[in-house]
This record gives sequence, structure tokens and C-alpha cells, in this order.
Amino acid sequence: MAAPASKNIGDLTGKWRMNKAQSGQLEPVLALQGIGWLTRKAVGAATFTLDIKHFNAPPAPPAEPTGGPVAHIEIEQVGTGGIKGTTEKRCLDNVFRDHSDWLFGSVKGQSRWLNVEDIDDAYLKAGFLEGDEEKGGPNGEKHIISYVESLDRGWTATQIWGFKNIEGERKYVRNVVVAKGDERVEVQLVYDWVE
Repeated sequence: MAAPASKNIGDLTGKWRMNKAQSGQLEPVLALQGIGWLTRKAVGAATFTLDIKHFNAPPAPPAEPTGGPVAHIEIEQVGTGGIKGTTEKRCLDNVFRDHSDWLFGSVKGQSRWLNVEDIDDAYLKAGFLEGDEEKGGPNGEKHIISYVESLDRGWTATQIWGFKNIEGERKYVRNVVVAKGDERVEVQLVYDWVE
């Protein structure tokens, strides 16, 4: 289902279900990230729903809470078939924070607002809607970048979040690049609005 007109990158609160038919294949991404074959097959068979809470609050540690509130995005992923998802907690202040979970292991990541002209990678910036109605960041930004480094498996993942026109409908989309050494895998993840 198309995203409501009221939703933009400044308010992702709600439930979003991955549209597997419109998204790319996760298998090559997970393989490069060192995820085992059986887990890759189980994740590939599941459909994940993101339950997103988007709010402003003081920055999470290790940042000092002296600079005023910043945007936070907390995501609980729930998979069909009993597949356990992961929890994502992002603070959009560009400060690295450590995280560990059952799927990706130990990582550090940072997130922030940005515009398409700030993105150098052609794949990452491709296809997003850029109209004024997409402005959602505190300075009119239309996108979020999430950058993660694996601390024990040697890969990096860069995601650009925004909205695209997919088969005639406006959808929440993540363009993702995972790299390890000279290897690189690209995938587009498309999400349908649920509620």
C-alpha cells in the first residue's frame, strides 16, 4: 500500500511491511555480511514488518545531552514464521554508537539527515522523490543516511532512506550498499504502509 501523503522522512512512525516482490534479493547481502546459509534461507523466506517510533529527545550516549533534542528512530522488526527480527535504535546526530544483536554481531553505526546532493554514490542516490513535500529534516532534508561498520566481520553497510515512486505508488525505500574488501552488493528495499 502506498505511503500516506502525511508521511515523509521526518515522520516514519507506524508499521511498514517489506514488499518482497518490489525489493531486491537479501541473500547476496546477508552472505557478504557473513550470515550462515540456514539463517539466510530462513530470513529470505520471511516477510518483515517494521514497527517504527520516530520522536525527538536528548541524544543517546555517548553524545552529551547539552545540545538540545535530536531525532530518534527506534525500529522493532518482526518476521513471519517465527523469525526473530532485530531492534534498531538510531539517533540522527552523526555520532557513532555500538550495537550488538543475534544476526549482525557487534557493529558501530551513525545516522544523520542529508539531501541527495550530499550523496556521492550513484546507486545510493538513485530514484528518490525530491519534491518539496519530501522535506522532513530539521533543515528541509529529504533523506536519512545510516552507516554501519561490523566490528568482527569486516563489512560496512550504507543505507539511504527516502521515498520513491514504485509502480505508480509512493513508497518508503532504502537503497543499501554492503561492502567488504573489494566486494560490493547493492539492494533496494521497498516498504508498504500498513498502519
